[in-house]
Amino acid sequence: MLRTPGAWTFLAPAFAARLPYAMLSLGIVLLVLDTHGSYGTAGSVAAVSAVAQAFIGPQTGRLADRYGQAAVLVPTVIVHAVSVGALIALALGHAPVWTLFLAAAPAGASVPQVGAMVRSRWVAKLSAEGAAGGRSASALSAAKLNTAFAFESVTDEFTFVIGPVLAGAIATSVTPAAGLIAEAALTVVGGLAFAAQRRTAPARHPHQPGVRRVSALSSPGVRLLAGAFLGVGTVFGAMQVSVTAFTESVGQPGANGTVYGIFAGGSMLAGVLYGMVAWRRAARHRMLASYALLVVGCSTLWAMPNLVALSVAGLVCGLAIAPTLITGYTLVETLVADGAKTEAFTWLTGAIGLGLAAGSTVAGRLIDGHGPSAGFLVPMAGAGLGLVALVALRHLLIAPGAASTVVAGANDRSSAPQLVGAAKG
Repeated sequence: MLRTPGAWTFLAPAFAARLPYAMLSLGIVLLVLDTHGSYGTAGSVAAVSAVAQAFIGPQTGRLADRYGQAAVLVPTVIVHAVSVGALIALALGHAPVWTLFLAAAPAGASVPQVGAMVRSRWVAKLSAEGAAGGRSASALSAAKLNTAFAFESVTDEFTFVIGPVLAGAIATSVTPAAGLIAEAALTVVGGLAFAAQRRTAPARHPHQPGVRRVSALSSPGVRLLAGAFLGVGTVFGAMQVSVTAFTESVGQPGANGTVYGIFAGGSMLAGVLYGMVAWRRAARHRMLASYALLVVGCSTLWAMPNLVALSVAGLVCGLAIAPTLITGYTLVETLVADGAKTEAFTWLTGAIGLGLAAGSTVAGRLIDGHGPSAGFLVPMAGAGLGLVALVALRHLLIAPGAASTVVAGANDRSSAPQLVGAAKG
């Protein structure tokens, strides 16, 4: 997969551009906490940024499908730098809280959706490679695409581990504002470098007169996957808050990073292994299995008596995260037309961000009122609802049309007869 011509030309700048994605929220919290002295205010400002990103991000993805990635990325990173700069200035000037909200909204809305754009580039590169090489090359490219999504999931997980650590280290060792300054600088440099790689960008799909352009969200399957990813986001958000509260309650606050690192490390390991397997089961069946494992892991968190037991339960949850995300991205790619793939990927990414904000907020309130273990009820509830929706509406995950079903099954190296049976089922 990594020997695909031109792959490294967009992967390297993409890593620099997507690292800030995981730095923004913590950077905002540390800065606002230092200048305004309130966890509630800091969390609310970060939540405004996350919600704006979740809802506006898919719109930038849709524009990227229509006008090209570079045409969207360049103004986006400029708006982001200006917005983050305004937020820093307002916070340092001890401006009223409502002005921080005004700056945080465009700062979150302008976060470049590089992860979705990279996945679109993989689809374009590998699909073209398969189409040019005949049936055997097409099957190989389909297998490579599954591996590519696994690689991207591991990269996402890595950035979510490293990003907050980097933002926190810079903010505490230099100044609270430095974390956000670094975030904005990486966004601009990485985003512009990624946008400059035009040769690997997917083809634009401009609007044609008389043809009604349909949003990726109009697909019932995309909406179902976005809801499922919302549940995954609540796991991320609630785990961050609840693990911190639990380690503090047992007198070992320094173990927070270790416990959460086991959770994230389990996901990274599962992503690597998942991408190495030539799966024969249909993707929608794998989605149900991995999501069910996630629910099992989350359902035990609240009852863990000590850090060792919590770490083991967290590891089980982590092992289910990456396979769930990889399979979700694999499925959504088959549910929409070429001109809506970036938007579709962005809806899933935005759903995770929205779930993260909701999960951390609800978990925080439960912890305040009922103790640290109560926060772990949020991952169980969020993932449980997601599983119920997936099981009840699993028929929506079948790509529309027999041809689309064949393409979807090729990703799993299934035979045509098996695909027909799966479609009928």
